[in-house]
Amino acid sequence: MAEALGHEATFYTPLPGGKVRCTACARYCTIPAGSHGFCYVRTNRGGKLYLDVYGRAAAVQIDPIEKKPLSHFHPGSRVFGIGTVGCNWRCLYCQNSDMSQDHEIEGRKLPPQAAVDWAVMSGCQGITFTYNEPTIFLEYALDVIEAAHRAGLFTNFVTNGYMTPEAVAALTGKLDAVSVDFKGSGEASFLRKYVAAGGPDPIRKTVEGLAKGGVHVEVTNLIVPRVGDSEEALRDLARWIHDRIGPETPFHLLRWHPDYLMRDLPETPVRTLERLHAVAKEEHLDYVYLGNVWDHPLEHTYCPSCGSISVQRHGFIIRSWNLDARNRCRKCGHQLAFVGTLPADYQPAYVTPL
Repeated sequence: MAEALGHEATFYTPLPGGKVRCTACARYCTIPAGSHGFCYVRTNRGGKLYLDVYGRAAAVQIDPIEKKPLSHFHPGSRVFGIGTVGCNWRCLYCQNSDMSQDHEIEGRKLPPQAAVDWAVMSGCQGITFTYNEPTIFLEYALDVIEAAHRAGLFTNFVTNGYMTPEAVAALTGKLDAVSVDFKGSGEASFLRKYVAAGGPDPIRKTVEGLAKGGVHVEVTNLIVPRVGDSEEALRDLARWIHDRIGPETPFHLLRWHPDYLMRDLPETPVRTLERLHAVAKEEHLDYVYLGNVWDHPLEHTYCPSCGSISVQRHGFIIRSWNLDARNRCRKCGHQLAFVGTLPADYQPAYVTPL
């Protein structure tokens, strides 16, 4: 019976009439008894909110951290990725729609300590919550984070950032790094039409809150051709990153490909990404990258001082590392904004399914 009920959530407020208000994500769903939130995995049973996917992983995989993408955090490390079913967004192009839009509670049993044991046994240095939106299984993620830190592993979220201040406060001081994807530069009309989100304000507040709390932040921006490639919106986002998070914040412009319910558009043209990259650099961001475009020179890290190639990449693989042990440019001595450095025994970490 306990398994059927799931795990009682902590991020909710009881309301009159047996209803509850979920406080994990920015939707703040009001959920009547016997019903669930927008994510389908947080259910009101008898006036209490339960997380039905607690300890149930729909996907686990070993990845290079560069896939997340985190280019400035423990480069060259391997992470144990965990995802569940469900999501608080409805991206019409979701590449993981079989998980994110699944309304059935499915997945292998993976209690927090078991997840950490698997990560350690697999030679990983960290655990990443990814493939679907980790905010919806926040209670589970926090318990895994606690166990991971006891084992000496770091943790990170790959997230849409559509959180509440309560969630941000809970993650502050616990989560080590985060990759936040604005999608379509966070333009309000794009978010409403293509992901069913109200607007970018909760995402921006999440990024600011986590950054102020000491979490390493990298920002991604999925560029959808024709409908989400506004130069004005991109410039606004880049300027906000510079002014509120800092010019050393890594900013990734990701190439979109057709999937799920949006197969009528082509892949994002590389020239579009290059044009928007130039716009972002005009806003004086130190580290702007193109993603999902392998063998492009804008995958690399360039020294903000002398312009030399500091880190040369091929997709998720690091080909050359031209920084010293303190992450200073070997050519001019400039200090680059990295957390951790490339291990001396680095070996490329290809995607490894379990």
